[in-house]
Amino acid sequence: MIRLIKRYGGASRKLYDTEESRYVSLEELSAWIRAGQELQVVDSGTGEDVTAQTLAQSIYEDQRRGHSLLSGDLLHEIIRRGSQAFTEGVEQVQAKVDRLVRSSVDRLAHVGGAQEDMALLRRRLAELEAALADLEVHTNARKGSGRSARSAIKQVSPNHPGHGAG
Repeated sequence: MIRLIKRYGGASRKLYDTEESRYVSLEELSAWIRAGQELQVVDSGTGEDVTAQTLAQSIYEDQRRGHSLLSGDLLHEIIRRGSQAFTEGVEQVQAKVDRLVRSSVDRLAHVGGAQEDMALLRRRLAELEAALADLEVHTNARKGSGRSARSAIKQVSPNHPGHGAG
């Protein structure tokens, strides 16, 4: 939701937050924006939208206080080329994000291969357990022994994935 701020004219140019019914500073506006709040600033006398001017003033005040948000080079480019400079900057950031996402996806592809290998190993392990069970049945039938090879393996490795199954 957009927070409505009214700017009162005169030399002071006070800012009034209609949501909290109190006057606020440019620093508070900047903090709200950094926290994700959308703002609209309107001149109380004319109803004119003065959001851009107020935000530019906020950037100026941040610069004046030593919180360097924008480099001099970027400000020169903005003045020279207007919104085109921002568009190009956004496109450069987008290209970098795209490269980062692509490289992350490429790395995840290797994880997918490892998951396929694990699935193959699980299938092979199940086949080995089945073969061992068959061997156990044949061995017990021949010897009549009370202890099987499979139960001996389970006693040796109680954390075996097939432990308790079967």
